[in-house]
Amino acid sequence: MDSLTQIVLGAAVGEAVLGRKIGNKAMLYGAIAGTIPDFDVVASYFTDTVTALEIHRGFTHSILFSVVFAPIFAFIVTKYEKYKNFKNWVLLFFLAFVTHPILDAQTTWGTQLFWPLDIRLAFKNVFVIDPLYTIPFLVLLILAMLQKKESKKRRSYNNLGLIISSSYLILTLILKGISYQKFTKELASQNISYLNIETKPAPLNTILWTANIETEDAFLIGYSSFFDENPIQFSKYPKNHELLGELKNHPKMKRMIAISKGWYTINKVDNTLYFNDLRFGALSIKPNATNFVFKYKINVDENGTPFFIEEPKEKSDGKKLVFDLWERIKGN
Repeated sequence: MDSLTQIVLGAAVGEAVLGRKIGNKAMLYGAIAGTIPDFDVVASYFTDTVTALEIHRGFTHSILFSVVFAPIFAFIVTKYEKYKNFKNWVLLFFLAFVTHPILDAQTTWGTQLFWPLDIRLAFKNVFVIDPLYTIPFLVLLILAMLQKKESKKRRSYNNLGLIISSSYLILTLILKGISYQKFTKELASQNISYLNIETKPAPLNTILWTANIETEDAFLIGYSSFFDENPIQFSKYPKNHELLGELKNHPKMKRMIAISKGWYTINKVDNTLYFNDLRFGALSIKPNATNFVFKYKINVDENGTPFFIEEPKEKSDGKKLVFDLWERIKGN
């Protein structure tokens, strides 16, 4: 999830553990701890794109990291804080650390919660930025922050934020199941045979859902709003995997394909190959879009080693996407 959401969750967890003892400082430490797992993004400054993608949401998003580093941070904090209960500090840091990847596991990218096992949990029931999750949670956290640390209202506001946000996540899993049924019924009614299907919410909401469908030689992408009245339309994106030629057997290319879980297309423009990760869709809901959220230019050096350079995103595409999403949520 986005940084603000992780800060809010971490602060609420910190408050639940130590709010009665140290007041707003509990929120502060919880918020800081809630952002620490995302420090793995600094890997992108010191290594290549493929390795950075592999590292992201790896060790720092694991139970192992939470177990190992919670006591370390607790030890450091007890050296200069007046409140010295080591066990409570460990609990604060552990819960703030571990709830971060649990929340991230609800998104499309997922997380390696059980690192070093190569298992990336991705339930795909919320978008990485979801105002319906974050805003009520943030409002209740602020209300709690304004109360005295001994106040029952403070605990009530914070607990209510945790309950509402958690209940919303459960609701999104139910909505995902409903959307999955809609997509599979529509595919059957259109006599479309497929190998695999994955559903996820469209950006910024859980009313409009999108599905990636794999066929023999292409991927289909469709959108379905709970306000739709007409059949779902699917856009076709040829896989074009054959364009990779011998590059497909290169270890680095295999790693990139593994990262995408096989949900990728290749396109060629002016003798340059591009790798499109379809798991995150395009920056447009219009049919046959080419501006994918994660699109990489493939450069090959003199030794035949591929290097992946992420294509920059245009702000205008993002603004147009928000407008188009609002219109599409209303139904087809």
